[in-house]
Amino acid sequence: MGDTMRAVSQYFKHIPECLRNGNGNADALFIDDKVPKPKPTETEALVKVKAFGLNRMDLLQREGMYPVPPQASKILGVEFSGTIDSFGKDPEEGFKVGDAVFGLAYGGAYAEYISVSTHMLIHKPDHLSWEEAAGMPETWSTATQAMYLVGDFKPGKSILWHAGASSVSIAGIQLSRADKASAIYVTAGSQEKIDFCVKELGATAGFNYHEQDWSAEVLKATDGKGVDMIIDFIGASYFQGNLNAAAMDGHIVNLGAMGGIKLPGGVDMSAFFRKRLRYEGSSLRSRDPEYQGRLRDSLANHALPKFQDRSFKIVIEKVFRFEEVVEAHKLMESNKTKGKIICTIE
Repeated sequence: MGDTMRAVSQYFKHIPECLRNGNGNADALFIDDKVPKPKPTETEALVKVKAFGLNRMDLLQREGMYPVPPQASKILGVEFSGTIDSFGKDPEEGFKVGDAVFGLAYGGAYAEYISVSTHMLIHKPDHLSWEEAAGMPETWSTATQAMYLVGDFKPGKSILWHAGASSVSIAGIQLSRADKASAIYVTAGSQEKIDFCVKELGATAGFNYHEQDWSAEVLKATDGKGVDMIIDFIGASYFQGNLNAAAMDGHIVNLGAMGGIKLPGGVDMSAFFRKRLRYEGSSLRSRDPEYQGRLRDSLANHALPKFQDRSFKIVIEKVFRFEEVVEAHKLMESNKTKGKIICTIE
């Protein structure tokens, strides 16, 4: 077994090798076949990667706009599927060499091999393809964490998922239905995406943020009450709308800032105390392995059985070959997708 592997790196063409792994656009990505293969330590396993999923944070990290945890690999990618190649000194019981697994990582999934804590691995069921398994860990874990560990969702509550056709919200809509939400609303940028969320995933209604005042529409749909929980990835530009659309004692969980981090002038904060709102931020990547292990167990116990009977589904927009990672990033940048973008390694 050699000491190097292929992995996605990035650089600007014609810049010396010593300056590679800088920040750039999608065209800066390339396959480097001389990357040192990671070595598992302590509770880690070395996994030979079969497929990996793309996430919005990958684009931000590529552009130098995402603060990665100190223990994270410089290689992009946080979710993957593959087979266990070897172990470190003290791996978690229940795994063996050759096991088919999928899981989360702090980074490093855009590669032939990844070294990751066994606390962050799940056995891959036979009914899931490598592509499906690679598209589950980050999105379904993020949705699970936002709804339950942070948002404390309970059956009978209403919920609004922004970016309804994003992979996290696709997971969240399904979780909301399974846990008997009283109503599930979404925002999206096209009627096609709204129809997908309503007709295929079972959302109650959706609002086109290009054509409608979505917060006003939420209030109309709820007879002025608002929604009990809002899961937001947009940030500053939706801050006021979230306050307006939230119900009394509502809970707003913020997971991103695609719409900026600086609040616009004239924001009316009175709804905070008038409605007794909670506005809470969260991230998954910065959590320690023990926390992610608990989240893994929750996902395995509650979601995996529903994938087997197909009451839950992993929606995949497109599968690319490893060598087509540039095209995969450009597709994600287009904001025209519904579901996961996956790359496979042969």
